[in-house]
Amino acid sequence: MAGILFIISAPSGSGKSTLVNELRRIVPNLEFSISYTTRAPRGSERNGMEYYFITRPEFERMIAHDEFLEYAEVFGCDYYGTARRFLQEATARGKDLLLDIDVQGAAQVKSRVQNSVGILVVPPSRQVLEKRLRTRSISEGSVSDEVIERRLTEARKEIENFPNYDYILVNDRLEDSVELLESIVLSERLKSSGKVLSPEEVRMVQTAEQCLQTAKTTSSKLKEVLASFAPAISG
Repeated sequence: MAGILFIISAPSGSGKSTLVNELRRIVPNLEFSISYTTRAPRGSERNGMEYYFITRPEFERMIAHDEFLEYAEVFGCDYYGTARRFLQEATARGKDLLLDIDVQGAAQVKSRVQNSVGILVVPPSRQVLEKRLRTRSISEGSVSDEVIERRLTEARKEIENFPNYDYILVNDRLEDSVELLESIVLSERLKSSGKVLSPEEVRMVQTAEQCLQTAKTTSSKLKEVLASFAPAISG
């Protein structure tokens, strides 16, 4: 059964882009939605690759015609949004759709699309995330304690939204995380199919359930992550 909408969110530096790229490489019949934005292209960015670059009046026309699953105006400057047509087109082709969006956009989509699955990727700890952010900053030739601290603060706020997601994936080891993410997508397909599961398929569902978030339980891994960011964040 196609038409499942998978939503992946994560704080900056959590390794989400690498996971998404691996997932798209190994899982068939999974389309990726490219966002629209009113900001100008940067560097080698090309229209229709990283983003669809359109004017502000064009974006606001799309808003008026209810063409977005979600959108936001970032810092009161530029719009970013996900077009509704991508889900319709993927479903018509018998495929599922993958969205890579922030927690605010994910909340909008979850409220509008019933058949959607939210996945929040989080780092194993605040300390690990800080190290990753510093390493990335050094590779980019610019290390700013102020920027890193701001991203860590933003990460804490994003992680506080964990109850709004169906799955929480603690991205510690890349190989394990890729396997878990693949299991989540494939197990959701199996559950939607309504078929009797084989023993191998049952094991896959059980693997995915390691990351399943419920109202009553919070995994020990996630509790450790939450504790490292702020004692006030609790499960």
